[in-house]
Amino acid sequence: MRKALYPGTFDPLTNGHLDVIRRATRLFDRVIVAVGCNSTKRPIFSVVRRMELLTEVCAGLDGVEIARFDGLLTQAVEDFGAKAVIRGLRAVSDFEFEFQMALMNRELNPHCETVFLMPSPEYSFVSSTMIREIAGMGGDIRAFVPPEVCRALEECLSRGEIE
Repeated sequence: MRKALYPGTFDPLTNGHLDVIRRATRLFDRVIVAVGCNSTKRPIFSVVRRMELLTEVCAGLDGVEIARFDGLLTQAVEDFGAKAVIRGLRAVSDFEFEFQMALMNRELNPHCETVFLMPSPEYSFVSSTMIREIAGMGGDIRAFVPPEVCRALEECLSRGEIE
């Protein structure tokens, strides 16, 4: 079974992320979408809530599993039995950082391959950071995130949880 790990913060999950997940399911038998815990970021949603949203949004996709990981990505690859790491590239500016990370991951684990996938052009400019900023300023994010995520962000806004 060809298994891939798609790691990310997914705060919030965007249509670009979902596009990459769908593309990855055509290449791999199993795609583990793994929510990483990054102590340097201040997420809107808890890890549990991000996993719940991913589970809801990916419910109709065959071969997708939602999980979480802490620590090194290379260890998560081993723990999940994955053969590759999926990374989305929106623009050339993403490539330099992702390329360095892929090389470092391979240095730490020679069996850790990275597969870069580009989202569809309509999502190539969408980032979670931009979505958080637009939502925080009261902008319309419906075109950029799944409906489940839009509702969750609106709930956070109504409680004053997004700055």
